[in-house]
Amino acid sequence: MTRQLRVGIVGYNFMGKAHSNAWMKVGRFFDLPVQVAMRAACGRTRAKVEAFAANWGWESVETDYRELVRREDIDLVDVCVPNHLHREVTVAALAAGKAVACEKPLAMNLRQAREMAALAARKGLFTTVWYNYRRVPALCLARRLVEEGRIGRVFHVRAQYLQSWIVDPNFPLVWRLQGDVAGSGAHGDLNAHLIDAARFITGEEIAEVTAAMETFVKERPVLEDFGAGLSAKAAGRGRKARVTVDDAVVSLARLSGGGLATFEATRFAQGNLNGNKIEVNGEKGAIRFNFERMNELEYFEASRPAHVRGWTTVMATDPGEHKYFGAWWPPGHIIGYEHTFIHQAADIARAFGSARPKPLQPDFADAARTQAVLEAMSQSARSRKWVKVAAG
Repeated sequence: MTRQLRVGIVGYNFMGKAHSNAWMKVGRFFDLPVQVAMRAACGRTRAKVEAFAANWGWESVETDYRELVRREDIDLVDVCVPNHLHREVTVAALAAGKAVACEKPLAMNLRQAREMAALAARKGLFTTVWYNYRRVPALCLARRLVEEGRIGRVFHVRAQYLQSWIVDPNFPLVWRLQGDVAGSGAHGDLNAHLIDAARFITGEEIAEVTAAMETFVKERPVLEDFGAGLSAKAAGRGRKARVTVDDAVVSLARLSGGGLATFEATRFAQGNLNGNKIEVNGEKGAIRFNFERMNELEYFEASRPAHVRGWTTVMATDPGEHKYFGAWWPPGHIIGYEHTFIHQAADIARAFGSARPKPLQPDFADAARTQAVLEAMSQSARSRKWVKVAAG
């Protein structure tokens, strides 16, 4: 009888849908050592979570995450709730002896992240964090090129995550713009991905940072008024509340190998929808990537003769050469955003293929190191000074 990986999910909005799609499809495309069983979905509003479960293939529902984590028919708890609930739900799941796959950023702050990582270590439980861009085949290729020495010593990393969805000052005060729920704005939402990608591709840590943050729109219309049918134009004249997160962050960093890095994350970059970009310049070559063209990686090889030297665009879709593509389509048949979550679900299922689940990066300890960089940048923005990133 095929061994099962029995999953319970907490949360059913944007990430809940992305993760559910992954759990639903992963076994259909990947040859896995375990069969994924979508046991239960959890959300506070029964009617909504029942509709979600019926649509996405979950066998049952719960309205209290404490009940879900205690269930004996669940091996792994997938945490998709807003950031301020990550620690609460995760600690309960770990205390119940469950493995955990948590959305990013891992926690509201470094103290919480370390607490969660320490508890998982004491319990000896499997953990992972959904930094899904690590599962983009083109970024896996970027890491491979660095590991093969094709870039050589890293001099520069320049990373940008550019969005524009809240430029309109009448856009409502959703939870991602509230510090007590989100923890931070573009910093924890977008910059976290950049930091993780830089660490993943280069294999280096970020040692020291200086940063600046800004909130361009200080107040926004109250979200409940939109629920009552208030138009965006009318909302501009209605009730408003304070935005308590950053809209944008810019940071300069020193890498552990001696190179320099720049990070820019903003939700106010007109002309950009989801411009997640990273470039690495080394002594032997360079690589660059833009998620809006996620199947491509640009590679510059400095050793080529000058008359043919230039950027080469690699279509990272070869089933025999590019990670994860063996499960998909012939070369050139591109994949999309949702596939990154399917890839991580496949890696989780493979990790559960042994009697004792193998570690899967980024685990909580690894994600806590990204959290340490986030915290150092926040401290620097407040103090306007260079800040060393906490070790461990």
